[in-house]
Amino acid sequence: MKTRRQFLGAAAAVLGAAATGLRAAPVSRIELAATDVHVRGYPTVEALRWIGETLERETEGRVGVRLYHSGQLGRESDLIDLARFGAIDIARVNMAALNNPFPATRILCLPYVFDDTAHMRRSLDGAIGKEILSKFAQRDLVGLAFYDSGARCIYNNKRSIVAPQDLRGLKIRVPPSDIFMHLIRALGANPTPLPYGEVYSALQTHLIDGAENNWQSFHTTRQFEAAQYWSYSGHSYSPEALLMSRRRFDLLRPDDRERLLDIAQRSVGYMRSLWDESEKASRDYVLARGVQANDVDRAAFERAAAPVVARYREDAAVDRYFRGIRELSGKA
Repeated sequence: MKTRRQFLGAAAAVLGAAATGLRAAPVSRIELAATDVHVRGYPTVEALRWIGETLERETEGRVGVRLYHSGQLGRESDLIDLARFGAIDIARVNMAALNNPFPATRILCLPYVFDDTAHMRRSLDGAIGKEILSKFAQRDLVGLAFYDSGARCIYNNKRSIVAPQDLRGLKIRVPPSDIFMHLIRALGANPTPLPYGEVYSALQTHLIDGAENNWQSFHTTRQFEAAQYWSYSGHSYSPEALLMSRRRFDLLRPDDRERLLDIAQRSVGYMRSLWDESEKASRDYVLARGVQANDVDRAAFERAAAPVVARYREDAAVDRYFRGIRELSGKA
C-alpha cells in the first residue's frame, strides 16, 4: 500500500506531464490543473469547466484550465494536500474533508444549522462566508468560492427511517469527519467512515447498510441501485469549497489573480442554476426507478442532534458563527 508521501509524489509526477503550465509552458500560455471527484456533468464539475472557458476567453487564450473529473487524481482528502504543496492548482473539496485541518469550516457541517438552501446561500454570500473563505490562507490555500452540496439526507437498504430510533443497528457511511461521526452516533446508528468512491461497492457487499448525501450524488454514483429507502432528514447542508494552491496563485500576474477571483465568484451563480435543475432531475430519476422516499420527524431528529451542536458551540468561534447564521434564518 502506498504511503501518503508516495501518493503525493506519484500524483505530482502524473501532473508534471500534463499540467506544466506554470513550469514549462510558453509565457503566452498558462494552463491550470483543476480536479473534482464528481463525474462529468455534475454541477460543480461543469462550474469548473465554465471557469476554464471564461478564463480562456477573457485572457484571449493566455490562461486556461485543464479539468480532471471523476476522482482521476485521488480522494478529496488527498486533493487538499496536493493543492497545498502545489502539485495541482485548483481543487473542489467538500467541507467535511476540511473540518480537521480548518476548524472554521466546522460550523458549515453541523446539523440543522441551516434551515434550507436559501438560508445556506445567504450565509455563504455574506460576511460569515467571506471570513471562513479567508481562513484557507492559513495553510497555503486560496479560498476561491463556495459551491452547493444540497441537503444531505439518509438512505439505506433496510427500511424507511422516520425517527432516530429507526436507525438503531444500521451501519451508515459518513465522510471522514468527526462531526458526521458524532452526528450519526447521536442519531442511534453506527457510523462507518469511507471515501466517497467506495460507497457503492460497500452498499452492494453489505459492508454498510446505508449512507447520507444529496440527490445528485445518490443518483450519479448509482447508489440508488443498492439502497432503495430515502428519508428526507435534511440534517446538513455542508457546502463545497473551491480552493487554489497559494504557490500557483502567487505565480500569476496580479491582474490575472484578480480576474480569476472574480470569475470564480461569478461561477457560483452558474453552478447554482445547474444545481437546482439537476437536483430535481436526479430526484425524479431515482424515484421513477423504485426508490421509496419519506418525510422524517424533523423535530425528533433535531432533538437527537442537539448535543452535537452544543458540544461544538463550546468553541467561542463556532458559537459566534452559529449565532450569526441563525440571525439570517427566515424563521420568525
